[in-house]
Amino acid sequence: MAKARTIEAAEREYTLAAIRNIGIVAHIDAGKTTTTERMLFVTGKVHKMGEVHEGTAVMDWMEQEQERGITITSAATTCFWRERQINLIDTPGHVDFTAEVERSLRILDGAVGVFCAVGGVQPQSETVWRQANTYRVPRVAFINKMDRVGGDFGRVVEEMREKLGAPAVPIQIPWGAEENFRGVVDLVRMKLLTFEAKALGAEVAVGAIPEELMAEAAGAREVLLEAVAESDEALLDMYLEAGDLGEAELKRGIRAATLGNRMVPVLCGTSLRYKGIPPLLDAVVDYLPSPLEVPAVVGRHPKTDEEQVRETSDFEALSGLAFKVAMDAFVGRLVFLRVYSGVLKRGANVWNPRTAKRERVMRLIRLHANQREEVEALYAGEIGAVAGLKGAATGDTLCAEQKPIALERIVFPEPVISMAIEPKTQADQDKMKLALMGLAEEDPTFRTVKDAETGQTIIQGMGELHLEVLRDRLLREFKVQANTGRPMVAYRETILQAGRGAFTFARELGERRHFARVEVAVEKNERGAGNRVDFQISYDLIPHDFWPVVEEGLRDGLSTGVLGNFPLVDVRVTVVDGQFHPVDSSEIAFRTAASLALREAVQAARPVLLEPIMGLEIVTPEEHLGDVLGDLNTRRGQISDVAQRERTRVIEASVPLAELFGYATTLRSLTRGRAGYTMEPTRFDVVPDTLSQELIEG
Repeated sequence: MAKARTIEAAEREYTLAAIRNIGIVAHIDAGKTTTTERMLFVTGKVHKMGEVHEGTAVMDWMEQEQERGITITSAATTCFWRERQINLIDTPGHVDFTAEVERSLRILDGAVGVFCAVGGVQPQSETVWRQANTYRVPRVAFINKMDRVGGDFGRVVEEMREKLGAPAVPIQIPWGAEENFRGVVDLVRMKLLTFEAKALGAEVAVGAIPEELMAEAAGAREVLLEAVAESDEALLDMYLEAGDLGEAELKRGIRAATLGNRMVPVLCGTSLRYKGIPPLLDAVVDYLPSPLEVPAVVGRHPKTDEEQVRETSDFEALSGLAFKVAMDAFVGRLVFLRVYSGVLKRGANVWNPRTAKRERVMRLIRLHANQREEVEALYAGEIGAVAGLKGAATGDTLCAEQKPIALERIVFPEPVISMAIEPKTQADQDKMKLALMGLAEEDPTFRTVKDAETGQTIIQGMGELHLEVLRDRLLREFKVQANTGRPMVAYRETILQAGRGAFTFARELGERRHFARVEVAVEKNERGAGNRVDFQISYDLIPHDFWPVVEEGLRDGLSTGVLGNFPLVDVRVTVVDGQFHPVDSSEIAFRTAASLALREAVQAARPVLLEPIMGLEIVTPEEHLGDVLGDLNTRRGQISDVAQRERTRVIEASVPLAELFGYATTLRSLTRGRAGYTMEPTRFDVVPDTLSQELIEG
C-alpha cells in the first residue's frame, strides 16, 4: 500500500484521508439499491425514503429502472457520515449490464458486497467478486434480508469462503432469524445493537448481549481475534500475551487486513426493515480505504511509453480517468471522471493522449443520481463529471499537457446477441443514426454494424434485456420510431489447426497495373486471448511502408471470417512471405492480397463456428425438478450440479444462448410461475457439426 500523504489544498472541504470512494455490488435482487437508499436516508442525504418495489428509489431514476424494479445504469452520489465524505456508486446486478460494474470497480477504492441471506452466493455475485479481485478492491460484505424465511447467516459466510475464495470473517452475528430477527451483536465491542423502528433504523440502541447469545458471540469473537492476529505480527504478540485485543487494536487490525485483501469483514441486517445500516456505514468509514491508502496510479507516457507514477496529491500534475459518458437532458454530454492526482478546475484546459487534443473544462458537476450540483473544482481522489467535453470517450485519460500520462484503459466484454433495426419512416432515418451513435458512446458493450449483404443496421448487446432497454430508450428519450427483428446469437469463428495461404493480386484498375503478393501462416491462439498479427519478413519482400495496409487487410479478413461472415477470434496471423514491384505495387493491391491470403490460410486450418454458452442457476420447487431438467436436456444443456436449498432445488447448468430465447416464459409454464433463474455468459464453445451446417447454409 502507498504511504499516507498529508499535503492538502486549502480549498478542500474534506481532506483526502476523510474521503471514501465505494461501490455497492451484488447479484440482482440482493438488495443493493434498497441498501443504498437506506444509507442516503441515515446520512441525511435524502429525507424521504425511496422504495425499489414502488419505483421511487432515488438511485433508480431512469423510467426503465422504475418500471422493472432493477438497476440498469450506475448511479453516483455523495453523502457524509462521521465527518467523512462518501462518494458512492450503486451498480447494476443484472448480467446484461455488467459493463457498468466493470467500469465502476476500475475507479473505486473500496466496495460493499451485498448478499441475500436466502439466495447466498449467486452467479452474478461471483462475477462482480471476480471483477473486484481483478482490480484488488478491498471489500466489506453485508448479508441482507435476514428477516426472510430461509435466511441463514452462517451458510452464506461459508458459501463466500467456498465459492468466492473470500477470506470472510464475521464482525457481527445476528440476534434472531427470519421473522424473529431483531438486531446484531457487534463482535468488536461485544455489544448488542438494535434499531429504532420509529427512527427508520437511523438510531441504534446499544445494550448488553443476551445470556443465550453469549457463548455463540464469544466463539465468533475468538475466530475474529485469531484472523486479525494472524495477519499482523505485533497484534499476534499482543494477543498471545493478553489473550485478547482492545477495541482500538482490533479495529486497527481489521482495517489493515481489509486494505491488504486478507480479510472481508461480514455484517448483516435487513435493509427493507431499516436494520443494520448505521453499523454498515461505520464499517465503510473504519475499514475501507481513503484515496491515500491505495497504490499510486501508474500509467505510460503517450510518446515514450515510459512508466509514469502519480501520487494521490492535489499538488501533483493532473491525471484522471473518464469511466463513463452519459447524455443529460439539461446539461448535455457528461463525462464521468475519477481524479487521481492534481486539481481539475472549471475553465482549465485538459489534454487527451488518445486524441492528442486539448479541451476546455466548461462546467464541473458533483453527482446525486440524476441531480446535478455545480462546483468550481474536483480534487485528487474525488469523483465527478465534466460537461461539454466533445472528444473524450470511456476509458480516456485526461491529464496535464505539460506532463502527460496515459492510464490503462478499461476492457469490456464482447456482445453476445444482435438484432436488426430499421426506422419506421424516412424522417426517423437520421434521428436513429444519431441516437445509436449516442447510445454507443454511453455503453461500450453496445455496438452498431451495417450488414454488407442486406444493408440492414444490426445492433449488438449483452442480452435480450439489454437490447430491449436500448430499444425502449430510442423511443422514449430520442423519439425514434423503429421496427426490430428477432434477436440473433452473435456467433464467432476460429480455427482448430495451423494453415498457410498465399494470394497474388495482379490487375489493371483505372488504366494502371496493380501488383502485390502476400503469404501468411495462421495458428490457433489460446481461447479468449484475441487475435494477433506478426511480421516475419524482411523489408526486401514487402517494404515497410506497406506493412500498415497489409495489417489492415488482415484485420478486414478477421472481421468477416470464411464460414458465415462471423468475426474470427483467437487466431495468430504471421506474414511469412511476399513480393512487390517497384512501380506497380500499391496500397489497394497489398490490402486485397493480404485479406484473400488470410482467407486461403483459414480455409486450410479447419475453421469452426463458436457459440456463446450461458451459465444458468435455476431455483425451482422440488416437485418440478424433473420437468425443468428434462427441458434443459432438450436445449443441449449440461447439468453441473443439483443442490438442495431449504425446500427448493438449485440447478447449475451450461446452455447455449441460442437455445434460451423465451426461456423465462417456458420456465414459468413448467413450474406454474414458482421457479426463477439467472444467467451469465461463461465462454464460447464449438457449435456441433449438424447445427453448424444449418447456420452456414441459412
